[in-house]
Amino acid sequence: MSVEEAPRASPDALLAAAERETRGKLRIFLGAAPGVGKTFAMLSAARASGKEVLVGLVETHGRAETQALMAGLEVLPRKMVPYRGRLIPEFDLDAALARRPALLLVDEYAHSNVEGSRHAKRWQDVQDLIAAGIDVWTTLNIQHLESLNDVIQRITGVRVRETVPDAALQKADEVILVDLPADELLRRLADGKVYVEDTATRAVRSFFKPSNLTALRELALRRVAAQVDSDLVERMQGAAIEGPWAAGERLLVCVGPDMAAERVVREAKRLADLMGATWFAVTVERPGHVMASPARHKLDAGLRLAESLGAEVRSLVASDVASELLRFARFENVTQIIIGKAAARLRLGRSLADALVKRAGGVAIHVVTAEVPQNAAGWRARLPPLGPVAGYVAAIAGVGLATALGLVLTRFVPLPNVSMLYLLAVLAPALLYGVWPAILASALSFLAYNFFYIDPVGTFTVARPHELLALLVFLIVAVIISAMAGRAREQTRLAARRMHVTRRNYAFTRKLSSLPDGGSVAEAAAVELHAVFGRASVLLLPGADDRLGIAAAWPPEDRLDTASMTAASWSFEHGEAAGAGTGTLPSAPWLFRPMGGTGSGRRIGVVGIERDPSGQPPDPESEGVFGTIVEQTAAALERTMLAAEVTRVRTAAETERVRNILLASISHDFRTPLSSILGAATSLIDYGPAIPEPAKADLLGQIRDEAENLDQMVRNLLSMTRLESGALELNRDWLDPVELMNRAVAAARRRGAGQDFVVEPAPDVPLVEADQSLMDQAIGNVVANAVRYAGAKARIVLSARVAGGALEIAVSDDGPGIPAEVLPHVFEKFVRAAHRTADGGDGSGLGLAITRGIVEAHGGRVAAESPAPDQSAGTRISIRLPLAGGVAREAQA
Repeated sequence: MSVEEAPRASPDALLAAAERETRGKLRIFLGAAPGVGKTFAMLSAARASGKEVLVGLVETHGRAETQALMAGLEVLPRKMVPYRGRLIPEFDLDAALARRPALLLVDEYAHSNVEGSRHAKRWQDVQDLIAAGIDVWTTLNIQHLESLNDVIQRITGVRVRETVPDAALQKADEVILVDLPADELLRRLADGKVYVEDTATRAVRSFFKPSNLTALRELALRRVAAQVDSDLVERMQGAAIEGPWAAGERLLVCVGPDMAAERVVREAKRLADLMGATWFAVTVERPGHVMASPARHKLDAGLRLAESLGAEVRSLVASDVASELLRFARFENVTQIIIGKAAARLRLGRSLADALVKRAGGVAIHVVTAEVPQNAAGWRARLPPLGPVAGYVAAIAGVGLATALGLVLTRFVPLPNVSMLYLLAVLAPALLYGVWPAILASALSFLAYNFFYIDPVGTFTVARPHELLALLVFLIVAVIISAMAGRAREQTRLAARRMHVTRRNYAFTRKLSSLPDGGSVAEAAAVELHAVFGRASVLLLPGADDRLGIAAAWPPEDRLDTASMTAASWSFEHGEAAGAGTGTLPSAPWLFRPMGGTGSGRRIGVVGIERDPSGQPPDPESEGVFGTIVEQTAAALERTMLAAEVTRVRTAAETERVRNILLASISHDFRTPLSSILGAATSLIDYGPAIPEPAKADLLGQIRDEAENLDQMVRNLLSMTRLESGALELNRDWLDPVELMNRAVAAARRRGAGQDFVVEPAPDVPLVEADQSLMDQAIGNVVANAVRYAGAKARIVLSARVAGGALEIAVSDDGPGIPAEVLPHVFEKFVRAAHRTADGGDGSGLGLAITRGIVEAHGGRVAAESPAPDQSAGTRISIRLPLAGGVAREAQA
């Protein structure tokens, strides 16, 4: 075997193996029916495993032998979940994840958890456990498998309500079948080892019939065999081992573009059912080969039939069809290949069946004889299209021009080989119009060259044998050149078309990645579908009530007819295509395809395009483009949904954080003034007559001062609410900045501030148009901030001046200042700490934030500097307000 032909490991198998190494191992004890001893087998194997075993949850159903096996094993306490006024014991997933045992036993894989649990199903709990690296053993009965639900109901007459998706079973690293013969299971049932006597009697009459138990055993055996076969193939692919290993039958049917395709597919389905085997439907296309439309439709019909019958459909590309089929068969461990008789001819007249039989090497080949005659239609289907009439006209004109040019040139210049002109006449139609016009040009060139240049000239006879040989060689060369040039043209055209599609998909993907919301994504997808297919398109998304509604359409449309909405709803609910050209509601005027989320697996919506006016189903290339647009749109919609969800979660978390901080601040800061008010009021009530008048006045003053503090805090909270909601209204009037500063100092002294205050306005400070109460609050918050953090003996200076066409009011202190890492954040909400951060006057961390909001609402700005200018320490906070034409104080007076 050459290096190029050496088998390689499957990347998917290697990734699956790597994923298994990073998670816990799942072992499922699969029972054919209840009572066969799954839990007993699981406990017995766990005791013999030698691992640290934790019993997460095991249902013994009162069986003494099962309870005896639990002796000495650590049991995880159950979690009591409230449900409809009762406490229901359930498996404690969080405790199991925290405990992280080497081996965890969790009974009843298909169990439904009580409402309010983290997951609705226990198998979802198990998925979390193995994802956390914990080995889990669990039990499952075959009747709980989702894909067999309808089959179980037909066999037993009982609809099983608790089911497990097939994918949850396929994730198991080991599936161990626990089985009993029907007679022995019925004896256990009669002995009371499965149910109590009354329940056992009813069970024998319904579910536990011998015929039912035998059918369930067969289903369990088949499912385990399929699981083992899948595991075998994955291990072979991961180890680059070529098959076939006939441990189980696997079939491959070769589907071609002929009338026998559907018959061959049905025969493969019949054989697969008889053997209970997995089967593949495969077609192999040659690179650059352009299939005619009738042949393409036959091939598509065969592949769609195979897919509807349960085959895995694959499309391969290779020059050597037989080698590619055998490579695929060995890679997938296929044991039998089914092919139609004379479905295709290879080199030297050999059929594909002959080549496969000669090179199969252990793979059985079934040749199905077709009922339809294999006549000329087969090879006609593989011929290239005839091409336009203009091509044949160009071929005739090109040969005529080459003849005329040759006759003119030979009169003046002796040409040793005029045939080169005719080769040009052949090459031009091949490059411009395809194979058939070039072949016509070859035949005409052959005749013209014979008539005008081969002796005897003027006739179609050839006098000398070597001239005849040269003429025949010319014809062969011309035909080969025309065929090669025509094929190159078709390949170039196909490559250009695919490049165009690729570029359009890339541009569409880039466009989707920049769209901010689902509505924009839906609109862009509808426009793209209309541009690509030239037909009306529509996107439907579920609303709050989970009913589909039109999210976007192009041309714009706000409703669909009843048949179309029915097809769209069916497609969304079942996750399959529906409508025009499908097997479901084919009379609908639209073709709908569901959009499935790439990450979550949930269905997001439905995409539809209008029926093709010609009534023809879309070709595979169009199907591929349609599928790509659908997948890209689904991914973009899921991205917008996840982004919106993340934003909602972050907003909720930030709201909760702010609420907690605010409550903590308010509860702390309100406690001190309230305590003073309550203490003073209580003293006045209890000892009023005995208290001297000066002391009584002092208590009343405390009540007033603390009430003013509370009022300031409430005002700040209300102001912040109004600022954030955009509801702050300004009642502007002409204000004197000096009066604003004096009122702020007076309020601070009234609250007990003992610092040295200095008010230093510049001469001729102009009036400013502003809201008086809000500006009192803004400046008061800055002064209160200085009082709180500058220190008891600090000097606080309030100044006002005109700078740069604005009024600047500054509050400076000589305190310790603001740390450099905190300085950029002093005007943010809840920034406060005794010695690390700045704070507003109310101690809740809102004061300076409110000041900034008020100043910015007036069109000004606020800034903080630390250390203060011309000082080695301290802080300077400046408020700049715009002036209305620089009106001077004296002028206004």
